[in-house]
Amino acid sequence: MTGNKIGTSAAIALCCAVAGAGLVGCDDSDTGSESNAESNAESSAPATPSPEADEGLLTGTEKITAGDYSVNVSCSGSPAEGRPVVVLLHGGGNDLATMAEFQEALSAEGRVCSYDRLGAGGSDQPQGPQDYDAVGETLTAVLDEVVGDQPVVLAGHSMGGLIAARYAPDHLDRVQGLVLLDATSPTAIADMEARIPESATGAAAQLRAQTLAIYAGENPEQLVFADGEVASVGDIPVRVIQHGQQYLAALDPEYGPGLEEDWTKGQQDWATMSTNSELSVAEDSGHDIHLEAPEIAVEAVETVVSQAAG
Repeated sequence: MTGNKIGTSAAIALCCAVAGAGLVGCDDSDTGSESNAESNAESSAPATPSPEADEGLLTGTEKITAGDYSVNVSCSGSPAEGRPVVVLLHGGGNDLATMAEFQEALSAEGRVCSYDRLGAGGSDQPQGPQDYDAVGETLTAVLDEVVGDQPVVLAGHSMGGLIAARYAPDHLDRVQGLVLLDATSPTAIADMEARIPESATGAAAQLRAQTLAIYAGENPEQLVFADGEVASVGDIPVRVIQHGQQYLAALDPEYGPGLEEDWTKGQQDWATMSTNSELSVAEDSGHDIHLEAPEIAVEAVETVVSQAAG
């Protein structure tokens, strides 16, 4: 990536929280995530299929073909009649290994899959910049391969939540529920541009430039973010959970409180997606809710799955 690394630990942590853990220098902050090297090694290592696995179902971690790419996928648990398959979308700079414990907990009740998006973990690198349609095409190919015509509930963290929320409105034939775990705001670019002025200096100026570069595609997945209106998903169940530990406010006395306000507004915007939505706060958790407050994340998914199956 271009640009100088932010010069203070506070600014690094702030960038990680706003732009997605692991994207720029986040291995220097206490995000609760594994290093890229450890994470990539784990996600690309095949798991031993369970002896109880349903015949013909992908179980464990395998590579599948999605268009012109090889995509690393992990599935566990057995299908339950009437129950949608849960599909997990990791945050930016992470991979499916960071969802492993979350997936294991959910698979006790039914089938759960996760995958490395292009540019992450054990999947191929994208051939160039991606937009939401491009990452959506990969997600569709994964669903076609590992889910078939079964309905799904998408549960996404951070950038994965943003992708899930952008994907669902155009795929309501298969997406029957959403769980957004501290999802990146639908107006992330405008928020950053307005909150930290172009005239800012020092660490704040570096934070602004580096975060906007990430949004412009300088991230491992080469995803070019685009702000936009929140599209409706009708009345499917949606649960939005935001962090409760106000670390953004504590990190920077000038801009931190405002960044917290922007983040909260983004979660409120996502909660308008459905007439059957609920926004809650994981009071004791930072950004990585599925790692820091897994019981809350699991309960949210199970609630949505139950409602979608009902």
